[in-house]
Amino acid sequence: MGKAGKIGCGIGIGLAVIAIIIVVNIIGAYNGLVKLDESVNQSWAQVQNVYQRRSDLIPNLVETVKGYAAHEKETFTAVTQARARMGGVTQLKAGDLTKENLAKFQQAQAGLGAALQRLMVVSERYPELKANQNFTRLQDELAGTENRITVERRRFNEAVQGYNQTIRTAKNVLIARVLGFERKEYFEAEASAQKVPEVKF
Repeated sequence: MGKAGKIGCGIGIGLAVIAIIIVVNIIGAYNGLVKLDESVNQSWAQVQNVYQRRSDLIPNLVETVKGYAAHEKETFTAVTQARARMGGVTQLKAGDLTKENLAKFQQAQAGLGAALQRLMVVSERYPELKANQNFTRLQDELAGTENRITVERRRFNEAVQGYNQTIRTAKNVLIARVLGFERKEYFEAEASAQKVPEVKF
């Protein structure tokens, strides 16, 4: 093999090494982005899980209060309707978290929170109800669930922040764009939704 052939062979090997390095970097970046994307998905699933837990507590809470305050029909109806409105909105997938969908989700949750506050105000008028062990237990579970909601929303936002920062870094921005990794929305509670339903007596 002549000198020109050796040079050509050397250039070919060099280009092959560079191509391999580029492919390995792309694969590594892709795998990292998939991992972060799944972290956001998992965090959102946990947000939905704690909201579902709150929703699941409501029928028992309403039934307990009904036993002492059966004539407070309007309040029970409001809570039941607010819970029903959450139905389709609660089952948002992490990939569908647009600003509009998140706003609908938050609005439904805020409506339920307001209805729960009304239910708690009703219970203030019934000392026997406040002394009921089942009601006290449900009240404690609801308070604990509200705290979990706050924690899981914060964790979700942290996962979104990590993902969004990564897809915007210089080494990942082109790869993310080409492979379809787009910015995700944060959970930003409305001012009215930031107040936790009052469950303390």
